[in-house]
Amino acid sequence: MKIIAKAVMSLVAMSLSAATITALASEPGIKIEHLGTNNTIVRVDSDSKYLLLPVQESIDDATVKIIVDGKLERTLAVRMAKSKVDYTVPLDLTPYKGHDLILDVVTSQSRSSVREAKDDACWNNIAFADTIDTTNREKYRPIYHHTPIYGWMNDPNGMVYKDGVWHLCYQWNPYGSKWQNLSWGQSTSRDLIHWDHQLNPAVEPDGLGMIFSGSSAIDTANSAGFGKDAIVTMYTSAGTSQIQSLAWSDDNGATYNKYPGNPVITLESEARDPNMFWNDETKLWTLVLAHALDHEMLIFTSPDMKEWTLKSAFGKGLGSQDGVWECPDLFELPVEGSDESKWVLLCNINPGGPFGGSATQYFIGDFDGTTFAPDRDASGNVPTKWMDYGKDHYATVSFSNAPDNRRTVIGWMSNWQYAAEVPTMQFRSANTLPREVGLFKGNDGQIYASSAPSPELLSLRGKAVTDVKSIKAGTKARNYNLPSVNDGACEIVMDIEPGRTSDVTLTLSNHKGEKVMMAYNPVEETMSFDRRESGVTDFSQDFPAVTVSPTFGKDSRLSLRIFIDRSSIEVFGNDGRFVMTNLVFPTTPYTTLSLSADNGKAKINNLKIYTIK
Repeated sequence: MKIIAKAVMSLVAMSLSAATITALASEPGIKIEHLGTNNTIVRVDSDSKYLLLPVQESIDDATVKIIVDGKLERTLAVRMAKSKVDYTVPLDLTPYKGHDLILDVVTSQSRSSVREAKDDACWNNIAFADTIDTTNREKYRPIYHHTPIYGWMNDPNGMVYKDGVWHLCYQWNPYGSKWQNLSWGQSTSRDLIHWDHQLNPAVEPDGLGMIFSGSSAIDTANSAGFGKDAIVTMYTSAGTSQIQSLAWSDDNGATYNKYPGNPVITLESEARDPNMFWNDETKLWTLVLAHALDHEMLIFTSPDMKEWTLKSAFGKGLGSQDGVWECPDLFELPVEGSDESKWVLLCNINPGGPFGGSATQYFIGDFDGTTFAPDRDASGNVPTKWMDYGKDHYATVSFSNAPDNRRTVIGWMSNWQYAAEVPTMQFRSANTLPREVGLFKGNDGQIYASSAPSPELLSLRGKAVTDVKSIKAGTKARNYNLPSVNDGACEIVMDIEPGRTSDVTLTLSNHKGEKVMMAYNPVEETMSFDRRESGVTDFSQDFPAVTVSPTFGKDSRLSLRIFIDRSSIEVFGNDGRFVMTNLVFPTTPYTTLSLSADNGKAKINNLKIYTIK
């Protein structure tokens, strides 16, 4: 890129907060030409690494065409600021060094004159930077859950374990915190807790469309021809239609190459979110593809990941049929306490969840390499089963190639009813904590999936600020202080013996009267979670809610592990036999745990409250 002049203002760190960006009347290296009330050309000529694009969340997307040497390179949707700058997002200029670069911007806001268009806040706030400052500026950004460094995130994608590293890709908008410009972001971890973020997208949109969800696998035999032990990824290219494409990495996920023969699967109707794995029994690759609007899963096989043959379909008329079917996963697990093994088919749906909006249902059954046959209950029906009984657990899929035969899953911790409206801005959405899936037989003879906290989470425990061997709780609440460090982030564990009580209630509260109430009903064997007074709830009519879960207990006793972060609570009961994941947005952190019981006294054993390191 030819250098016109040095920037008047050297931004050694890019801030994602508008408060730190000084409005520039004319940034050297940037020439702005207004062509009309809705069209502006921005000529860029600088050796800086990033161009900061000012964003205002409350307005509609502008179309930003990236034109390199007179040719259209790609098109972005960016909410270019009109009256104020909420934050900025970086456009990486590195690929364009030595080339003529133009941004052709078309805004959708109505204007009476070109003069009015010139007054838009974005034009005086476009600036250069050489590094990215990812300092958190959000009170609700989680402390120990994975989040994108900035921008919008939804489904986890392409999750794979290789050479001691967990690779987590995810649906990502690097140019704003609303759903748009979908690419795959990528983070890596050696312990499922501390994550290193790749600053640029791992897989970016192309002429076939945006990059929707998919999966990754290790090709140990080089069946696809991309190299032995390559990470091979299949994703949905979402343009005019939804088609399936391949990419691969031969450098352990540092970079991905797109297969020039894409797409590899095309159908006459909408299908997405391919999930593939190697089947040792058939010596073929197996692929499960969500036939979204038909409420079914399609099963394919392939010898090389490139040529796929449709073998069967599953799901029409079964389970929850209210919304589209998405994000499948299929895997085999042993049944606890038996010599039996069963297959689990995950099916994420939106809407149609038990408490509104999106959720993860699953089916237990048998798989012969081509066809999935679901288990039926005593009445001959296929029961609907849920992996999580909170409002904020979706797009759950597992890591392929996990060590020690583990089936480790992570979900998206939000709900499509309000994901774009939650009170954050610099980023939107977090992932659930990692969980280990197992199978157990319930009291009704049915086989169910459990989701226990991954063992790595034990290393998060800091000091036990409360350690009580045994107490009795009755109508007069027993109160315990929650840690004040790290904004109240903590883990709470306890065992409950309800005796003859009708309800045992756990309340988390702060001095403003905001509270979350969790009530265990031993008679009905249910646990409820009430967040209607949890803090900020008015951003969506669908957010204030009570969710209820069966406890799947062997008797009336209940064991709990509760993880509290700045904006979420995850309740694991009876070693993960039930889970409830819910977002919360208290205006100040919860400071008190209260324990009480109705119609008698409950015994609370082994109560511990741990700080989070």
